[in-house]
Order: sequence, then C-alpha cells, then structure tokens
Amino acid sequence: MTDVADGVHAYVQPDGGWCLNNAGLVVGDGGESLLVDTAATELRARLLRTEVLRRSGVPPRTVVNTHFHGDHTFGNSHFPEALVVAHEHTRTEMAAAGLHLTGLWPDVRWGDLELTLPQVTYRDSLTLHVGGVRVELIQLGPAHTTADTAVWLPERRVLFTGDLVMNGVTPFCLMGSVSGSLRAMRRLRGLGAETVVPGHGPVGGPELIDANEAYFRWLQEQARRGVADGLTPLRLARETGSGPFDALLDSERLVPNLHRGYAEARGAAPGSPLDVGALFKEMTVFHGGLPDCRA
Repeated sequence: MTDVADGVHAYVQPDGGWCLNNAGLVVGDGGESLLVDTAATELRARLLRTEVLRRSGVPPRTVVNTHFHGDHTFGNSHFPEALVVAHEHTRTEMAAAGLHLTGLWPDVRWGDLELTLPQVTYRDSLTLHVGGVRVELIQLGPAHTTADTAVWLPERRVLFTGDLVMNGVTPFCLMGSVSGSLRAMRRLRGLGAETVVPGHGPVGGPELIDANEAYFRWLQEQARRGVADGLTPLRLARETGSGPFDALLDSERLVPNLHRGYAEARGAAPGSPLDVGALFKEMTVFHGGLPDCRA
C-alpha cells in the first residue's frame, strides 16, 4: 500500500501478471473509507484487509468493483461490513461467472471464497462522497469487459482504471472490445488525471493511457491485416508475435485479443459473445501450456 495523494492509496501486487491485480483505498474525514476492488484468493484478500485497517483504522464502508473478473471481486466476502457497488452489467456477469475462475487454475490455493454480488448498481455514472472526498464512477464498456468502471477522484487528480489500463502487462479485451478500448482511452485521457493506478502493474501517470492506446491501435491493425490475408488469429500470432509489445508480461493474450479484433473487423458489435472457453484453450496451445496464474 503506497500513498498517491492526500488520503488516497494504491495497493499494488507485483508483478501484475494473471490474477495479481491492484486495488485502491480512499480515506476521508473521520476515517470513512472506500475500497476499489479486492483480490483473488482468501490469503490475498486478508492481506489487503490488514493493510486497509492499518491505513484507515476501520473497515471500508464501500467496495467498488471495476469489473466482474474474480481477481478484482473474489475478496468481496472478506469485507462483510462494506456495501458493494458496481455497474449493473458487472453484477449480471459476476452472477453468471460465479467462481469459474478457480476452475481454470485448480492448483492455486484459492482458500475460502464466497461470491458476494454488488448490492448497489448504476447505469451510466454515479458520484459517491467519502468523508468529504468526491468519487466518480464512470462506465466505459465494452472495453476490457462489457461493463468497465473507472474510479475518478477529480480533486485529487487520481484515476483508478481497473483493467482498462495495465502497466508492463499485456492488455486483454477478449470479453470486451478493441474499438471500445480505444474509445475508453480517449475518455480517460480527457479526465486530466495526474496519477493513474492501473488494474495490473506499477502506478504511473497519463503516459500509461498512451501506452495502452498504442497497443490497441497496433492490435486493430494486425487484426485487419490478418482478415485481409486470410490468416487465422493463431497463425498470425505465431508469425508476428507481439511486435513492439513483446516485452509485456503475459504476451500469450495476443491470441484471444486477435480473435476479438477479427470479430470486429468482420462487423461484429463490440462486446458481442465469443467462445471464451475455446479461445482460452487456443491461448494455452499458443503458450505451450497453461499460463502461470501467480495468485
């Protein structure tokens, strides 16, 4: 847990790979607090809770889930005092997915997890007041998923992006949209944030938005070229690799990202359903085995 502004803290889990997400804490007057996202496993959620209590003295009154993925939501149940808030589609997707993520990596010590769905949902935007601190929730999907929430603190100039933005880690849009991610980057940039807390990887500034936008532009171009040349996403990925982004962590995400790009290049709507299970298996083939879940 590190300080990023007055009463605002970022909880960063290195190295930011699969299931090692970031969280955030906003502490207002009187110790009232809000937590942005939780963690993937019981142990990691308990460690996060310890750090939250160390900073605020009391449990958070509110938890905001930026999207439905388990690394950002499975720890909800370990903050029973909190009201969980998310976009209405995030609640729907959480309920549909359940604890499915645990089955993808059965060797992970997930611990005691209980699905805790949001009790309050919003549609377009929502403003919360946390002990005098204004916290704006902005819906920006489909991008990383069909419904992504950015958490913006205008007076502190701090932006929690969830997995819309990553730092040093390959972006992932299989369940969302390439074009939608590009639109999200433009909206995020327009907020004028000075500090950006990504969903995975170290805290940075607005340059993180630029870096993610560059990846999605490159991905979109590759997908269009692959469709025009009649190459499958897997073959294109094997021929080109991740190009200028090859040093990013979890580069195997290129294959499912290309599938999303191909679908949109052929006219599919952003966020339209793809066979996630089949594409995860194809990513495993490309990677030469199951990607390493570091949780």
